[in-house]
Amino acid sequence: MKSFHCDHCDSLVFFENLVCANCSHALAFVPSLGSITALEPAGDDLWQSAAPLGSPPADAAPRYRKCQNYVAENICNWAVDADDPNPLCVSCRLTQTIPALDWPGHRDAWFRLEAAKRRLIYSLLELRLAIPSKAEDEATGASFQFLADQPQASGDEGRVLTGHDNGVIVINVAEADDAERERRRVQMHEPYRTLLGHLRHEIGHYYWDRLIADSSRLETFREQFGDERQDYATTLQAYYDNGAPADWQQRFVSAYASAHPWEDWAETWAHYLHITDTLETADACGLSLQPHRNDEPLLIQQRPPNNPAEQDFALMIERWFPLTYLLNNLNRGLGLPDAYPFVLSPSALEKLRFVHETLNPQAQHQRLPEAPEQSQEQVQVQRHEGQSQSQGRDQTQDQAQDQAQIKGGVGQVTGNAADRESTAFATELPNNPTAASNPPKRPKPTAATG
Repeated sequence: MKSFHCDHCDSLVFFENLVCANCSHALAFVPSLGSITALEPAGDDLWQSAAPLGSPPADAAPRYRKCQNYVAENICNWAVDADDPNPLCVSCRLTQTIPALDWPGHRDAWFRLEAAKRRLIYSLLELRLAIPSKAEDEATGASFQFLADQPQASGDEGRVLTGHDNGVIVINVAEADDAERERRRVQMHEPYRTLLGHLRHEIGHYYWDRLIADSSRLETFREQFGDERQDYATTLQAYYDNGAPADWQQRFVSAYASAHPWEDWAETWAHYLHITDTLETADACGLSLQPHRNDEPLLIQQRPPNNPAEQDFALMIERWFPLTYLLNNLNRGLGLPDAYPFVLSPSALEKLRFVHETLNPQAQHQRLPEAPEQSQEQVQVQRHEGQSQSQGRDQTQDQAQDQAQIKGGVGQVTGNAADRESTAFATELPNNPTAASNPPKRPKPTAATG
């Protein structure tokens, strides 16, 4: 995420802000500008960018409308170009179904889901990735359905499966509840689970269909990730029955990535977005690491690229390792779990490179940087005495992670078995602008179900 400033008073503002805290101008993210903009009324429910303090307003400034979910629901903070006939912004128009807002907690859940989705859409816009809605292109468009379990249904009939099916991404609204999501994380022995991670994983399935299937990249994909033609239901059930292979950390970004090549791609895709977004934030904030010793991680500040996929992959990974070292040690200082509790293997790095080169075919294939050794004092950082993870995570692995912090990685464990477990209830709200008139069917656990 880049840093933003108020057009009028030049104060620092943030991606989720509605109003500048300094000058009280309304704020909105304008996708066509790729920036948060301070707004002032332009008549007829239109807005224009506010003039800098002390300057007269520009007569020919572009006009915008606030997203309908900004005006009517206080759910969004994005704007729409005045000549766009759609009342919803490019993020909200992708939402096909929302939970029933008269149920306790569902409005807050909808707010959280949309906030996470806007961060996802921002990333996709930065990567110059098209994401038409199903209304615009039924065959190749995408839609999001935020659903909840139906407790009155018997057995599994009322359970909502988080997943992807032919461009339709379903997220169980229970994932927006912090306590419920943490319960699932612990139940599934996951080191990491977030709303944004779910969305990044599921959109990865969508872009596999758009970027890999029937493309010249397919054979290379099979060489690195495996043959996606193997039966999905069978391999997924084998994963649930037997768990990940013992050597999964040597080959995958997460345990769930070992379930099927489609899941390996989606987990790797989500991980790539973690890296590019976090690096952009660090660069936008002017972050650098200038250690007192030559054997400690060094991070050189640089300007954020216009398109994250246009940067050199080897340099991106070289800069990512010291950032994970900082993130983890800052979290430990606050008494929190590691923000980045994984180590990237050479195989996982090559898969990340595949994603990078898919987004930027001109990317040069350069040798990955060697990770320098860390001092013995550095690896003896005080650890949290948390419970072991059943999929091979123990105190020995924690120490190995410390030793490789400047070679560290995260396997975003999203879209796994816990996605099939939910307790919250919601129904559709047909009269809401973004709600479907008929409840959609649950996505089947077939191709590209996260």
